[in-house]
Amino acid sequence: MLQFLSTLLAWLKSLVSTKRKATITTGTAAILAAVAAFVGPWEGERTEAYLDRVASPPVWTVCYGETRGVKAGDRYSSAECSEMLIDALTDYYTPLVTCIPSLSQQPEGVQVALTSWSYNVGTGAACSSTLAKRANAGRWLDACNELPRWNKAGGQVVQGLVNRRAAEQKLCLSAIGG
Repeated sequence: MLQFLSTLLAWLKSLVSTKRKATITTGTAAILAAVAAFVGPWEGERTEAYLDRVASPPVWTVCYGETRGVKAGDRYSSAECSEMLIDALTDYYTPLVTCIPSLSQQPEGVQVALTSWSYNVGTGAACSSTLAKRANAGRWLDACNELPRWNKAGGQVVQGLVNRRAAEQKLCLSAIGG
């Protein structure tokens, strides 16, 4: 965890001196740091690629749930995994804000909960969901209350997803005073 936090801090500092600075505001960086801190423990870190057989179809996965470009035999250091997570979260937060434009004006807890959810289910599913429709209608309480419905993998209820969605819902609701 200390390695993860050190990498997170280094990433935040790098925003000041990289081209990403132009696309990531200080506020967004803070949100992404909060999302990384929330998502990391839920995803768990696995430095060797493994075949996630719960997914349908099974998919090669590594680090904190990364699936993009992962193949059998891939290995990463803990620091590389942390960097991969932080970079990946931008790729989920940005499209989520595109499909739910007012998300970036919501309290941090709402943004963290919904970005965590999107990272887990994918932006395609997130953006076409009832949750997104309710958020876009300004029905944030109803949007937060949609999170528990996303508790399945491979068509089966998974207790880890039940627990994660409950935590995301609690964070989302507490941020809006619900």
